[in-house]
This record gives sequence, structure tokens and C-alpha cells, in this order.
Amino acid sequence: MRKNNQFYARRIHRFLGVFIGIQFIFWTISGLYFSWTDIDEIHGDHFRTDHMMHENATELIDLSKLDSTLLIASLELRFVNHKPYFWVNESKLFDAQSGVLHSEISETEAREIAQIYIKDDLQIREMEYLTETSPHHEYRGSALPVWAVHFNHPENLVAYVDAKSGEFSKVRHRAWRWFDFLWMFHTMDYAGRDDFNNLLLRVFSLAGLAAVGSGFTLFFMTKQKKIYQKNKT
Repeated sequence: MRKNNQFYARRIHRFLGVFIGIQFIFWTISGLYFSWTDIDEIHGDHFRTDHMMHENATELIDLSKLDSTLLIASLELRFVNHKPYFWVNESKLFDAQSGVLHSEISETEAREIAQIYIKDDLQIREMEYLTETSPHHEYRGSALPVWAVHFNHPENLVAYVDAKSGEFSKVRHRAWRWFDFLWMFHTMDYAGRDDFNNLLLRVFSLAGLAAVGSGFTLFFMTKQKKIYQKNKT
């Protein structure tokens, strides 16, 4: 009976080892990459300048003079290209001095915003206006539309400027893309990359636990067999 148990335990252990072995390699490689990289550099902080809009918010319009049909639920005073604006209800941008609705950030404005926040006076190679992104896009899950500002840089640096609010949103570069690619294998979310509660990850996690359990079972089985044979002799 002990021999049969060992036989089945070995078969289970081998099967689980083959089944989850490749994924274990991906988990290990991605984990090593995550632990050996600086998360601030992954976020692109070394490309950004800590810029503050040192402007005086003077001659601001009375809020009652904005759109009379507008019901204000949230309000933020922000500077876009050194000019004050009211960002209302997280959806509309008004000139804070004239009250005029600024429907969208232009390409020229997006260029200027990106150059304010990116270091080293890098040259802009291309401007791209995005109204939709795929689940695997590096700007996925963020507000649209957006201006993608491509810079001439060895790491294919791209800055994103929100076309509605004028906010300098994100920086993406080669190291971040490697991180994102390995993150997909780490989470096993091959559809959108960011779901840490997907079924596939749960199945492989349980399979990994079973593989470890079968390994411990084999260890104690063989140990007991050696003790038994030693006592018998």
C-alpha cells in the first residue's frame, strides 16, 4: 500500500511540475526583475521635472458668471501653460479669467505642456491624438481623449497630456514597457494585464500549492520507508 501511495504521489508531483513549471519560471523571472528595478525609474520620474506653476491667480472671474446651466459638484483651480483655469465636475475646463469654456487642449498646447514637464529639452518627434486604446495599450484605463507626445529618445519616450483637462498625465518608456510585459505574465491576466483576481491565476496558484504538498508527501513517505527498512535489518 505504501508503494502504491508513493507511485501515485510521484505521478501527481511530476504532472503538476510539468503543468506549472513554465509559469513558475515566468513568476521567478518577473519577480527578479521587479525586485531589481527602481519603481521610480519605472514610472519615469527621472524624465520629469518637478515643475510648479509659480503664477499669481489674479483677476479670476466670479463663479456665478460661468455657464448658468452648470451645476458645480467639484471645482479645481489649475494652471495650464501658466494660465489659470477652473476644472469643473472633472469634465469641463473654463478660463478662470474670462469664463470661456476651453473645449479641448490643442496640439500646440499639448506640445508646450509636455515640454514644461519633461527634462533635458528633448525634441518632439511626433504628436498623436488618441480617442481609444486597447486593453494592452500602455495608456489603458486612463482618461480619453489624450495627446501622446513622442520624444526623440533612445528609450522611445512618450508623454501623455489629457486633452480635456490639460493635465500632464503619464510618462512611458522602454523600461516601463518591459515591466508591463512581465507584469502580464506575473498576474496571468493575458486579456488586460491588471486583473489580479482572474481564474487562471487562481488555478495555477492552487496547482502550485498542490505541487508543494505532493513534494512534502513524497519526502515523508520515502523517509518513513527508509526508517522501516533500517529497523527491519
